[in-house]
Amino acid sequence: MTLDFVPLWTLILGLGVLFYVLLDGFDLGVGMLFGLAPDTASRNLIMNSIAPVWDGNETWLILGSVGLFAAFPLAFAIIIPAVYFPIAAMLLALVFRGVAFEFRYRDAEHKTFWDHGFCYGSVIATFMQGIVLGAFIQGFKVDGRHFVGSSWDCFTPFSLLTGLGLVFGYGLLGACWLVMKTEGPLQARMRRYGVRCLAGVLLAIGAVSVWTPLMSADIAARWFSGPNMVFVAPVPIAAGLFALWIWRALAKDGEVAPFLATVGLFVMSYIGIAVSLFPMIVPHRYTLWQAASAPDTQAFLLIGTLILLPIILVYTGWSYWVFRGKVRADVGYH
Repeated sequence: MTLDFVPLWTLILGLGVLFYVLLDGFDLGVGMLFGLAPDTASRNLIMNSIAPVWDGNETWLILGSVGLFAAFPLAFAIIIPAVYFPIAAMLLALVFRGVAFEFRYRDAEHKTFWDHGFCYGSVIATFMQGIVLGAFIQGFKVDGRHFVGSSWDCFTPFSLLTGLGLVFGYGLLGACWLVMKTEGPLQARMRRYGVRCLAGVLLAIGAVSVWTPLMSADIAARWFSGPNMVFVAPVPIAAGLFALWIWRALAKDGEVAPFLATVGLFVMSYIGIAVSLFPMIVPHRYTLWQAASAPDTQAFLLIGTLILLPIILVYTGWSYWVFRGKVRADVGYH
């Protein structure tokens, strides 16, 4: 009897992507808001709030990409060529963002240049991730086992909308992180930014929720056919409750609550995408099982993954625990 490792690899890959979106999402959001800080002291505080943890967050990007390549090679072979340009732009933006982070402390003469680089690198990386998401939801032109579309097919009105929506989403995560980590006027400013980003997120979610069923009859049936509506209704209801919680927490001086509620909103949105597309990994074309590598390959790779994954989780949790609490101007990155 051959063991089926696809559900386990689906869980690993799904959690890897979710952790990346949440963890690197908030520090990309912080990077975007960094450009709106009123003065040097505020920018230093913002930078110090993510300095101990930001580079470790990208571990999940590596896990997700390697997991896709190893466990679902057919999906990797189709998706990556289809979104080559936004992926390349995202990686270049992340690299330049990392360089800017380091050099702003070591090249004081050009600090303003590196500050702009950190902000714009964050914006570009976020927007390109949203383009990839939109292209993925729409699906790809496939002939047999190959992508046959143009490298520019990923740039559509729908993917531009998801790109803009993710900018607001990461901005909301970043604002709520800074509400949790800062005090005084800077915290008040981030509360205002958080409310504005929440409005943008809700508009984007509403637009995508209407547009997606119009693109696909299968997706429309999953959400709006009689029996299914009973089972999927808790997802948008929970998303609405989380959005209300964010708004109330930002308005009523909540500090940890806005961030936790934003995480909840992201999780519900993620579940919504899963409901729309599962079990497809190449939307509208190949299922997880059709795109999976051989069971022996998955089993071999699973050995190392199950050893390393708990280590990554423990390290990540420990680093956030050690650097918990408010950031201070007299303690920071050097």
